[in-house]
Amino acid sequence: MKICFIMYPWEKIDPEDDSTLRLIHECAQRAHTVALCTLNNLTIRESVTSAFCDVLTKESRPSEKISTFYSKATFRRSQLPLAGFDAIIMRANPPLDTFALNFLDSVRADTFIMNDIDGLRIANNKLYTASFQDTISEFIPATYVSKNRDYLERIFRESESDRMILKPLDGFGGRGVIVLEKSAQQSFRSLLEFYIGGDESGAGSNYVILQEYVHGAEAGDVRILMLNGDPIGAMRRVPALGDIRSNVHAGGAVVKHKLSAQEKKLCKYIGPKLIRDGLYFAGIDVIGEKLIEVNVLSPGGIMRINKLNRTKLQQRIIDFVENVINAKELVTNRKNQFRQVIEDADAV
Repeated sequence: MKICFIMYPWEKIDPEDDSTLRLIHECAQRAHTVALCTLNNLTIRESVTSAFCDVLTKESRPSEKISTFYSKATFRRSQLPLAGFDAIIMRANPPLDTFALNFLDSVRADTFIMNDIDGLRIANNKLYTASFQDTISEFIPATYVSKNRDYLERIFRESESDRMILKPLDGFGGRGVIVLEKSAQQSFRSLLEFYIGGDESGAGSNYVILQEYVHGAEAGDVRILMLNGDPIGAMRRVPALGDIRSNVHAGGAVVKHKLSAQEKKLCKYIGPKLIRDGLYFAGIDVIGEKLIEVNVLSPGGIMRINKLNRTKLQQRIIDFVENVINAKELVTNRKNQFRQVIEDADAV
């Protein structure tokens, strides 16, 4: 099979914990043709969407050791039509360049894209969790999104909790997430001015999220990897001393985690919508058994969950991609056979 990874630059990979590298390595071990490109390398040539790709040179047998595979990998550069790939796996880092996704609209009927570009468009920020419509807050904490400083101040003032979470709508990696204390309410207006920004007319301003503080956040969060609507692995991320953020890149650590009954119920609740939106591979962040974020661009954690549970999640993910491609080919072949039957009948 021919698989293209649209991702971050190869040289930016940390071979010790990079999830995309595990997926690429798995494809190479299965002798698939693997091409890599960044969003900046998408182009159109004679009305055909293509990309300047680095095609992985096939070895007789890729090294089992990830670090060796990474250091010895060689590539050849070529401009290739994206419609010729069986699958495109989106692994670009946030923030999402929505304009670049327009290049892929012309090839979506020809190749399987994971995750679907429309799904990426609607789920690339923290507002997506509100679309699950959990009106009783069983699975999602009460969330408020606005640019209106007066409104947000009123919400904070009227909250029955002594703490809330403030974060930018388009943030990632735990950047900008802070805990608001009622005792420091006099500083809230200043924080809003900093986070929302813009001038008096609202030009250049940013949306922010004000969210119910979920008790247990100080103990960390749970990252759950979802594949085709089902959980395939999880880990608990513990924040560094003195930090509310559990993200590993923010200094957090990881420990083994077994999903609770309520966490399984949560996954079952959101799984069907993820599938409907074409978000076949996603990472969800859960605190106190409530959904905090959905990560759909390049969800990580494969390597860490593998180590904690002695598993290889990349095998299940590439199995899924292969199954989708095979199913599409089966439908195409069946259609062609039926067309041939009709042509043969018409020729009699």
